[in-house]
Amino acid sequence: MATEISRINPNGLHPTPGYHHITVVESGRTAFLAGQCPLDRSGALVGPGDLEAQIDQVVANALVALAAVGAEPSQVVRSVVYVVGDDVAVLGDAWRRLTTSAIGSAFTTASTLLGVACLGFPGQLVEVDLTAALADRAEGPADTL
Repeated sequence: MATEISRINPNGLHPTPGYHHITVVESGRTAFLAGQCPLDRSGALVGPGDLEAQIDQVVANALVALAAVGAEPSQVVRSVVYVVGDDVAVLGDAWRRLTTSAIGSAFTTASTLLGVACLGFPGQLVEVDLTAALADRAEGPADTL
């Protein structure tokens, strides 16, 4: 059975900058991705002090993680974006870069954007947590270490 995903913006809620207030998944399996960090394959932080470079690495990592479970960005049903800082302009810049990236459709779903004091790795400025709705059966084996 195919997974059906519906996205809703009720009339009684405020307009959004591209995401939907509610995402409903009718059937299928769910993949909960760990927070995607701006680390390269060796575990080194990419772009210390450079939010755009870090977002680009997070996007690349998210694409690998989604592909490992046979998912595409359009199958993301929940996203949480963490950005270090309390400057609303910086948060907005991060949101715009993510939503225009290769995984941009992942952010048309139920999404949350947060400014935080710090993240888990020294110099880390951004992290993205994704949940994806999958078809009932995996398309192929996941790439594991």
